[in-house]
Amino acid sequence: MDLKTFLAKVPNSLLVGFAAIGLLVVSSKVISYTRLLLSLFVLSGKNLRAYGKKGTWAVITGASDGIGKEYAIQLAQKGFNLLLVSRTQSKLDTLSQEIEHKYAGSAVKVKVLAMDFAKNDDKDYAALKAAVDELDVGILINNVGLSHDIPVSFIETPEQEIKDIIGINVTATLKVTKIVAPGMVKRKKGLILTMGSFGGWMPTPLLATYSGSKAFLQQWSTALGGELKGSGVDVELALSYLVTTAMSKVRRPSALIPNPRQFVKATLAKIGRSGGAQNMAYTTTPFWSHAIFQWFIENTVGLGSSIGVSQNRAMHEDIRRRALKKAERQAKKA
Repeated sequence: MDLKTFLAKVPNSLLVGFAAIGLLVVSSKVISYTRLLLSLFVLSGKNLRAYGKKGTWAVITGASDGIGKEYAIQLAQKGFNLLLVSRTQSKLDTLSQEIEHKYAGSAVKVKVLAMDFAKNDDKDYAALKAAVDELDVGILINNVGLSHDIPVSFIETPEQEIKDIIGINVTATLKVTKIVAPGMVKRKKGLILTMGSFGGWMPTPLLATYSGSKAFLQQWSTALGGELKGSGVDVELALSYLVTTAMSKVRRPSALIPNPRQFVKATLAKIGRSGGAQNMAYTTTPFWSHAIFQWFIENTVGLGSSIGVSQNRAMHEDIRRRALKKAERQAKKA
């Protein structure tokens, strides 16, 4: 039986039903992609002035390098005072002096607090609370984070590495937010921006602990956004693929891998815009190529599919092989 004969025997009502379903599916994809393009290239995000006039404070964790450092520089450009929190005092002092010198005429103030989040020291958190309680904080950037040294299977991951990743990515983020958020709610304005990762969006073999910690932040941030809706405090998780930072170990930027300046600029310009993150509330994928890549994966192989997980595993197995070979070459030179 040829196709024409087969279709002739199918009831018209059934054909119309299938056609309607097909049209609905195609239309939803077209609408979703149009929304993506508008979010990335046409519509602007929320003005940061909504979170406070010039001189309002921004708290940034993991502030001395990479993305955190860039948040500090760009928020200073926009007139926010800064409380920079990171592990290394010397790096914090250098960044503080750099910002105060560069923006001397704008009266930007910078405070620093050296704090090793891996230690989970109550005294450090008490010092942070004392500093925050004296300030009008309009923005919190939860940027501090830690990944594995190289891709590694979960059963081979050192216990200390597991503790450090969970302590920094999860415990520290929750504790800092618990300190800062009440003041924002009391003042009825604020932004809590937490750095997410494609490693948490897509289950990532050989980075299992890191992947799980970032997935936790996704769920927690979205839940927190739901709790604080209507309070005047916006909550957002910013998803990123690779950025040229010390954590990613990628040095050369490309269309898919921006440098910190490009990524932070996009993030601050797209507050409140979902980008590719259309299926999770209070989430944004601000950099254009990351957002398009995310949309493509979710609308083809699917999030968390066996195909996606297998490809992710193969990629990280290759990264691990190359990292081990590099370490072997360096050991021979020593």
